[in-house]
Amino acid sequence: MRVFKFGGASVKDAESVKNVVSILKEFGHKETLVVVSAMGKTTNAMEEVVAHYFDDDADENKAIRVVEDFHYEIIDALFESKSHPIYKKLQALFEEVKGFLAWNKSPNYSFVYDQVVGYGELVSTTILSYYMNEIGIANEWLDVRTCIKTGSEYRDAKVDWDLTAQAIKSQIDSSKLYVTQGFLGSDENNFTTTLGREGSDYSAAILAYCLDASSVTIWKDVPGVLNADPRYFEDAELLNSISYREAIELAFYGASVIHPKTLQPLQRKEIPLRVKSFVKPNEVGTVVGKGKGIEPKIPCFIVKKDQVLIKLSSLDFSFIVEDSMSELFKLFHKYQTKVELIQNSAISFSVCVDNKFKKLDELLLILKNKYKISVHRDVSLYTIRHFDQDAINKLQNGKDVLLEQRGKETLQLVVA
Repeated sequence: MRVFKFGGASVKDAESVKNVVSILKEFGHKETLVVVSAMGKTTNAMEEVVAHYFDDDADENKAIRVVEDFHYEIIDALFESKSHPIYKKLQALFEEVKGFLAWNKSPNYSFVYDQVVGYGELVSTTILSYYMNEIGIANEWLDVRTCIKTGSEYRDAKVDWDLTAQAIKSQIDSSKLYVTQGFLGSDENNFTTTLGREGSDYSAAILAYCLDASSVTIWKDVPGVLNADPRYFEDAELLNSISYREAIELAFYGASVIHPKTLQPLQRKEIPLRVKSFVKPNEVGTVVGKGKGIEPKIPCFIVKKDQVLIKLSSLDFSFIVEDSMSELFKLFHKYQTKVELIQNSAISFSVCVDNKFKKLDELLLILKNKYKISVHRDVSLYTIRHFDQDAINKLQNGKDVLLEQRGKETLQLVVA
């Protein structure tokens, strides 16, 4: 069996849904599992619903209505009759969202987030599955929450691989065509969990691993894996092939095309990953698999925006050694502050972090009791893999470099 994964941009409107179907027709759809994200910017819109819910304001219903109208506009363009069962199915899904918000008593933001935001994928896959059946491509809609079993770490759930493998093998017939959701799982109480933003690629890898799939293809709005994000760098070039190891390195440093967790399960079973364009599906794209390095071997540029650089020094000029660093990393973990880069000397410690969960200010209050602290907010962390002097010059031009770290293959710069 093979796995195809389509992101939100590939199903952003009715014409995009039709394009996905045309790709399945052209490349075949037997023995295929299709993993689909929420449509367009639906995840952002559902996050707005959650925000209004916790603000306890009247705009909550308006925010839900925006999401409803967006999806009804899509099905109006896909289905000829307003009496088609898809309309009642979508209505039932949106009523579930409203019902949850009405009876929920939990003050846990992350729990509520997962129960609400996950409906984006449930709706998108329902629309695609119904449309494919409507035009004669028989398929089964699969609720991935019954397959991917996780812990209760809402918004960043950890996969229970044994339970997941059992569930997938018991529910999926490899001879059929399935449409299912990315991003989602469920815990032992069957509450919805999510695998982190951009976690749909990871979902595809989990399913592929447990099914011993022949390949995974991620369909993107770019030609494949590029050596730089074209939104931030000019003249980005296509990488024809990448080894698992190199791809994991790029993902670790923040390359956005492949989710960091996606590659590990694929590597373990040597399942090839293809990254292709849904805009130009006949182009070759990029193959990630067993091999050496990258081809062509050129500098690869990665940027992480909205980072925070913290510089700590001991108040009494004592050394920052193993005990101190151990304590610091325990605090970073406790306050869900992801460490992106570290650099230390005898009496100072610099760390670039991602304040994704907005707990940095709480952490700083603790650290100020023991350390002298300087904080640089809204900095960018640039990484160059396989750097050369021209690449360094290109990146440093006109930028205020706050910290530099250089290895044999990798250069990292924190810039204001």
